[in-house]
Amino acid sequence: MVSADRLLAFAAMSFLLIVIPGPSVLFVIGRALAQGRRAALTTVVGNTVGACLLVVAVALGVGSVVERSVPVFTVLKLAGAAYLMYLGVRAWRQRGSLQAAFTGERTEHGGLRTAWEGFAVGVANPKTMVFFAAVLPQFVDRAQGHVMLQMLLLGLVFNVIALASDSLWGLLAATGRDWFARSPQRLSLVGGVGGVTMIGLGVTIAVTGRKD
Repeated sequence: MVSADRLLAFAAMSFLLIVIPGPSVLFVIGRALAQGRRAALTTVVGNTVGACLLVVAVALGVGSVVERSVPVFTVLKLAGAAYLMYLGVRAWRQRGSLQAAFTGERTEHGGLRTAWEGFAVGVANPKTMVFFAAVLPQFVDRAQGHVMLQMLLLGLVFNVIALASDSLWGLLAATGRDWFARSPQRLSLVGGVGGVTMIGLGVTIAVTGRKD
């Protein structure tokens, strides 16, 4: 199975990606600011279920292809890195968009609908897709066998960290609704820092990885 050092390295890389305010985090924050704590946590649950589905898809198909083919891995890694940098640039340019959470519609939705919308964001999150397809296979120890089980274990680690991190984001945003509302610049800072960090992560992915 996955060695302890690989598992810790993957957990560290996952944490770095997860804490960056990407599509799922921004969606959770937006829900917390507009509708409160319960809606935010329900959204987090939906996001996590969507991400788990992506893990299974990668473990059953895409990940195996990437893990066996160096050319496919290299192309996908570079494409994924470029897309993460693109998302970072876009997050920087649109860093003021969270302010719309205070001026948009605040109609309360049922729990099931809220969870479903969170699931849709989670399963369609391009940042997570890129990470699972281009980064997760790097941490699989092919010599140990059981590639699918290793991918599922790594995916579980990712989702446990994501569940904790996204929940914390949601709780902080819900608690600080009034504080954020008093200063649009504070919301802009969240998006701006996230964008810069995402660009840096894209560069890191592009210059690292297996060379075999």
